[in-house]
Amino acid sequence: MKHLFIVNPAAGKRDRTAEVSAKAAEMFSKKDDEYEIYVTRGPMDAPEKIKRAADETGELRVYSCGGDGTYNECVCGAAGLSNVAVTPYATGTGNDFIRMFGADMALFRDMDALVNGTVRPMDVIDCNGRSCANIASVGFDARVGTDVHKYSGIPIIGGPTGYVASLAVNFVKGLHCHMKISGCGAERDGEYTMVCVCNGRYYGGGFNPVPEADPCDGAMDVLVVGEVPRYKALGMVLAYSKGRYRDMPEYITPLRGREIDISFDRESVVNIDGEAIYGRDIHIKLIPGGVNFIAPRGMTFFDGKNS
Repeated sequence: MKHLFIVNPAAGKRDRTAEVSAKAAEMFSKKDDEYEIYVTRGPMDAPEKIKRAADETGELRVYSCGGDGTYNECVCGAAGLSNVAVTPYATGTGNDFIRMFGADMALFRDMDALVNGTVRPMDVIDCNGRSCANIASVGFDARVGTDVHKYSGIPIIGGPTGYVASLAVNFVKGLHCHMKISGCGAERDGEYTMVCVCNGRYYGGGFNPVPEADPCDGAMDVLVVGEVPRYKALGMVLAYSKGRYRDMPEYITPLRGREIDISFDRESVVNIDGEAIYGRDIHIKLIPGGVNFIAPRGMTFFDGKNS
């Protein structure tokens, strides 16, 4: 078995490469398994490295050392490969994916627990050919998520407040756009604020739109948000962010299924685990058990779930 640590030196407030390397060296000095530290050189470098490593070895375990964006890239490399399993080793600032695991979240900062974890299948979303481990969204929400990077680096804003700043700016720009939506039992054509497709539960620095979303249940949880008047927008966002979508049935419609298509009049941004892709015709589908996930030793989240 080989263990591959994919380190994003740009993740977080400082480069953690030396720290990860030192911990791995200490741990594997007592093991016979092979390990490698790989420092990414740019966007989407990680998937290619993982695929090359998978071709060169038998069982490969991949540890994503960074935040949500780094984990997304590692999932893009691991999805569909039977001999590869992947997990986050949280060293970035944005770690929304692992919030879903509650008290187990701390285990994703414990290298020993991860290296000695167990492998189980987890669902993955495919969006126009790009894998998504957590949440994909389009419309107002995707614009907010894309623009948050413009504000999160400002010292007096920074962190989660950057999301609020982006929310305010995009509110002024406008909430709605024309979409055609087909799938998950729905056929719609009109003005919509956003569509959120959940495999996981948290994104945007702590928004939790569907608290019951389960990345192992073989279905996507989808929220379609209709045309919301500006004076109702704040209430809608608060309800949406805390998973109270049932409180606003006149604006938020929940759907469940494995496939949905969304079309726009012009090219629009799509949020994929906090990363941006662009397109006019967006095809989103769930691949049940599409990626092998390393659950850290001691995790209780999966207790009672079938492997």
